[in-house]
Amino acid sequence: MKTRLIFVRHGEATGNVQRRFHGDYDSALTENGMRQAELAACELDRFPIDRIIASDLTRTFETARAIARRRNLEVTTDSKLREINGGEWEDVPWDDLPEKFPESYEHWLHRMDLLQMPGGESAEGFQQRVITAVEKIEDTNAGKSLCIVTHGTVIKVLLCHFKGIGLDKFCDQPWQDNASITLVEKEDGIYRVLLKGFAEHLGEYSTMAKQDWWKK
Repeated sequence: MKTRLIFVRHGEATGNVQRRFHGDYDSALTENGMRQAELAACELDRFPIDRIIASDLTRTFETARAIARRRNLEVTTDSKLREINGGEWEDVPWDDLPEKFPESYEHWLHRMDLLQMPGGESAEGFQQRVITAVEKIEDTNAGKSLCIVTHGTVIKVLLCHFKGIGLDKFCDQPWQDNASITLVEKEDGIYRVLLKGFAEHLGEYSTMAKQDWWKK
């Protein structure tokens, strides 16, 4: 039995524009982010979707609601799909992180497997949290096509899991644009990544096209 998982990163939020670390911090979509959510919803018309599940933070729920409106579906929320809890990193400008938190910032950049957010989650604990959440969703919806609206780091640690690679390879996985789409199928316990970070539907509304941090 084949289960389809369609992961959508939330639309552009205030933290993405202001370049502040927003993990567990609850930020809203920007006007551009709302437009991105609508564009992603239109792009998803080419896929059947049986259920929509989202992180319960505002930026993910609003993105999921744009998708749900086109299909007359409800959005189920799950707090276990939230972004990593950054603890003392929360709402801190990205440019300040290397000076304030040199060890954890270095691990974020190069050794995610060693990361412990000061006052927050470890990367390993975070990954296990989201894997457990997704596996529970799969188990209760076997054979269905599921849209899961979540966060950038969530998608990256899940891709490591789906590919059978460790968090030490986390940094080799590229960051995905806001409102991008990743398609994964699971059959007989095997995951296949069919589409990763698709964002052609965004055009001029792309967030990453206007930024260069991700190229470094």
